[in-house]
Amino acid sequence: MSNVHELNFLKEKIQGLKDQGVYRELPVLEGPNEAESMLNGKKVINLSSNNYLGFANHPKLKKAAIEAVEKYGVGSGAVRTIVGNMDIHEELDRKLAEFKREEAVMTFQSGFNCNAGTIQAITEKGDLIISDELNHASIIDGARLSKADKTIYKHADMNSLESVLKENKDKYRNMLIITDGVFSMDGDIAPLPEIVELAEKYGAMTYVDDAHGSGVLGESGRGTVDHFGLHGRIDFTIGTLSKAIGVVGGYVAGKKTMRDWLSHRGRPLLFSTSLPPAAVGAITEAINTLMSTTEYTDRLWDNAKYFKEQISKLGFDIGNSETPITPVIIGDEAKTMEFSKNLIDNGVFVSAIVFPTVPKGTGRLRCMVTAGHTKDQLDRAVEAFKKVGEEMNIL
Repeated sequence: MSNVHELNFLKEKIQGLKDQGVYRELPVLEGPNEAESMLNGKKVINLSSNNYLGFANHPKLKKAAIEAVEKYGVGSGAVRTIVGNMDIHEELDRKLAEFKREEAVMTFQSGFNCNAGTIQAITEKGDLIISDELNHASIIDGARLSKADKTIYKHADMNSLESVLKENKDKYRNMLIITDGVFSMDGDIAPLPEIVELAEKYGAMTYVDDAHGSGVLGESGRGTVDHFGLHGRIDFTIGTLSKAIGVVGGYVAGKKTMRDWLSHRGRPLLFSTSLPPAAVGAITEAINTLMSTTEYTDRLWDNAKYFKEQISKLGFDIGNSETPITPVIIGDEAKTMEFSKNLIDNGVFVSAIVFPTVPKGTGRLRCMVTAGHTKDQLDRAVEAFKKVGEEMNIL
């Protein structure tokens, strides 16, 4: 029998990862994603989740999920455009639009799906996509699915963006500027007011992927657009329901026209079953909670500021984060991986982020502080960083 089934070409690539010291096994979480969790049989302080508000295991959200299952079942049974569009899906879209202070919202099965489905639906041959060089992988993949031309501008550099706009303004029918709202590896915020000014000056549309701004920035987590007061001036805002909101899914907020068009051309909506009732029930409860209190976002920011101060005091390089995402930049790839491993031995889980996720030589431990952490847990985490930093001669 031929040895084609051995997948030797992949075995070689995997060996390559092992040789570079970047091969990893998937960590296994045993129980809910909490500030302190059981991971691979060990109790650790969890500084790696996107569960910003501590909603992933919140009793109110669990109750809402269970009630939705009792009433609607475990699955919707079809795509939204056939018979999988339940009244709770419509209600969630309305609620999110109200929360986001926008005309309309269309929910998708994931944030990744939003980018894969929306970018190709709103651009075509004869258009130009202008993307920040540090945009998320899902934006890059979404843009690849479009027949439009693509170009990038230097990260958050308005001179670079303006020169691209100036150069191309008469060559294309539509130009679409795409940026993350919050950049997930560095925690910096896109200069949206300046981007909008330039977009309006050159007649371009704007598209903001606010995955790490949703539930984090703005009034009670309404996002980066709300943070800057730019309602009605950003054409497409992507939000996620799987990070701060604690469940799964994503959405696009904007004009009613956008929603109408996506319901005809957003491919993940047309070819993939809609969100399950449990998810919709829990998400709706999360949004209701955020609309009634700022308690969770206040606690998140309080914890983030506290942790940043303590880590900085030790002398670690935390880059220029403006959000709860706190990168501790180590540099060397293998050393970064080793630092993460040593932290686990000291009861703290922070995943190492290395090339190709971030540029070579900028390996980091990306610390995700949440509203769920106690000051005691953060103190213990900082203590572990100090110990490992000294042992590895980094401090």
